[in-house]
Amino acid sequence: MAQAPLLQLSDITLTFGGNPLFDGVDLVVQRGDRLALVGRNGSGKSTLMKVLAGMVEQDRGSRVLSPGTSVGYMEQHPDLSRFETLGEFAASELDASEAYRVEMAAEGLKFDPETKVSAASGGERRRAALAKLMAEAPELMLLDEPTNHLDIEAIAWLEEQLKTTRSAFVLISHDRAFLRNLTRGTLWLDRGEVRRQEKGFEDFEAWRDKVWDEEDVARHKLDRKIKAEARWAVEGISARRKRNQGRVRALQALRQERSDMIRRQGAAEMSLDSGPQSGKRVIEAKEISKAYGDRTILKPFSLRVLRGDRVAFVGPNGVGKTTLLKMLTGEEAPDTGTVTLGTGLEMAVFDQNRSQLDPDATLWDSLTQDPSMRVSGQSDQVMVRGTPRHVVGYLKDFLFSEAQARAPVRALSGGEKARLLLARIMARQSNLLVLDEPTNDLDIETLDLLQELIGDYDGTVLLVSHDRDFLDRVATTTVAMEGDGLATVYAGGWTDYRAQRGEGVAPADKPKAAKPAKPAEKPAPKPAVKAADGLSFTEKHRLDALPAEIARLEAEIGKLSQLLSDPDLFTREPVKFRKATEALTQRQTALSAAEEEWLELEEKAEAG
Repeated sequence: MAQAPLLQLSDITLTFGGNPLFDGVDLVVQRGDRLALVGRNGSGKSTLMKVLAGMVEQDRGSRVLSPGTSVGYMEQHPDLSRFETLGEFAASELDASEAYRVEMAAEGLKFDPETKVSAASGGERRRAALAKLMAEAPELMLLDEPTNHLDIEAIAWLEEQLKTTRSAFVLISHDRAFLRNLTRGTLWLDRGEVRRQEKGFEDFEAWRDKVWDEEDVARHKLDRKIKAEARWAVEGISARRKRNQGRVRALQALRQERSDMIRRQGAAEMSLDSGPQSGKRVIEAKEISKAYGDRTILKPFSLRVLRGDRVAFVGPNGVGKTTLLKMLTGEEAPDTGTVTLGTGLEMAVFDQNRSQLDPDATLWDSLTQDPSMRVSGQSDQVMVRGTPRHVVGYLKDFLFSEAQARAPVRALSGGEKARLLLARIMARQSNLLVLDEPTNDLDIETLDLLQELIGDYDGTVLLVSHDRDFLDRVATTTVAMEGDGLATVYAGGWTDYRAQRGEGVAPADKPKAAKPAKPAEKPAPKPAVKAADGLSFTEKHRLDALPAEIARLEAEIGKLSQLLSDPDLFTREPVKFRKATEALTQRQTALSAAEEEWLELEEKAEAG
């Protein structure tokens, strides 16, 4: 005998003024379900979660919860006003004998249960809400963006807990890797309708594109049919008026069917303009360090960032990634060492705390009152990469409606705030893009577009993120901050970093350390003859030859990068993709070594 579902929604309709947010939604959650809930920002995912949790009452339809079933909901902005500490809140529904579960969850999620609610950050409050849910272990867990404000280690802990749980769960997340690793079914909320596929997120995008293609074909066929029937109505109805009134009514029905088709929301019209080219050397940090009292943030660390680099900074929360970023961009001074910024830099910064946005300002004011976007004498225009644009038109590029233009920033969802901040950043020319947690709250389609924009951006990118998939798609260099002030530079993105550390690689696949070559017997070198500028003649010859070698390597890197930019290359020609990737890594390593050698010889020549 089949078991009753844990939760069932039938014919749910919900309207918050204007058009219905949901219309006739049917949804069943069974025992053992592991479901991704996906959809565009603003489509109503969080509201649907609240309907599932029984926190929002629908206008029509029914919500049926199986008797005795416990449901837990982790919301984005939990109310902790009745509690003194985070631990007290997290354990509020548990017996005293079960309180240890909160301690275990707090350790995995990295927050102190003794932290006072009044002093807790937004991220700590969210982690406490997540710990509460994990400790209670209800039969159905509803998780709304649980990975926001978690570092990669905490995400890995949560992922492992959800892999082994016996609870069913519905999960909203922007983290592709998290969704791929956990889900076995997908709920797609699109234009007020919920579709379901019994496959995990891995197959979502192919499914979505197939549905959209079928819609386009059906719309095209309907348009052609309406056009043909309308021509008949004009040309033939006067001669056969009485006999063909039914056909006229059918034409009216076709037109009504076409008008009822809800056109899907397009992609954001975001674009980046890299502006004037910066110098070759963007940032040169030499032996910089930082400490706050007895706490060491960074031990002596050196890094050279060249034009076009995409450098990602990873590590646990609180380890000092943002502090290092501020030192590298000149916002904060190091305790020791030097940071030299290159010439012609024009910087644009995406702040993870969205502190550049005034919550009480309207979206309109957020753009028109930005000094870099203001158009003299025009209150309804903004300057976008040197061209005046109407405020509403520019907001529409970032998927905001005209009605939202006069709404306060505080009314926006997390993803909408991120899009508004991107609108401000992308209005100006830049050649150094600093992105501190840009992926939080963005939907999958906007993340895809942002990734493409960064890939095509001619400038340099510094990036802090905990999104493993995004790091793999974007980063060419990873700086890992691993605690105790240690920072190490690795080539490539997240997966490359783990492989170089020997993590997540099968023993047979781990690269073997090369044995040091036995030095050949060589005669003692003759004393070098010095040139007038302090270089030996050999060094002088090498210094003269290096610019041509660097130019050659840059040209080869450009060709390989263009080849690898083909998104279908890996599927179509995997061997060619692997060889090109290896060659690109070799050329990049050789280029770095050649530039390092040129700088050393140039400095030696200047000193001489």
